Amino acid sequence: MLAPVTETETVKVPTIRYYEQMGLVAAPERSEGNQRRYSRQELERLAFIRHARDLGFAVEDIRSLIELSGHPEQPCGHADKIAQEQLISVRDKIAQLKRLEAELERIATCCNGKTVGDCYVIRALSDHALCTDEHG
Repeated sequence: MLAPVTETETVKVPTIRYYEQMGLVAAPERSEGNQRRYSRQELERLAFIRHARDLGFAVEDIRSLIELSGHPEQPCGHADKIAQEQLISVRDKIAQLKRLEAELERIATCCNGKTVGDCYVIRALSDHALCTDEHG
């Protein structure tokens, strides 16, 4: 089951329950038929959380950003810092994925064996010393 967040986005109920458990959203009002009923503000918060999660922000960072959003008169330096830290984290992951890609490409193209017994892919996966770079 999905909860509409915007006209184009939905959030699955187990995900909403998780957000509730993490304290990111309060449990919504329920109808007589036990359906969740969200206010516009609650839907906006769900959209905010979903977007932040899509961008890889950790729950604690989202919690901090939600807290900051409740004080619109304050400077946004802390929000900027959280976003900068996430950017650094994403760039680190991209660099790691590029190393992984290069190593996989090397392993996949080095095999000249005709049988599994001669397969470089199998040997390389069995012996990390055959790798040219730290990729893990």
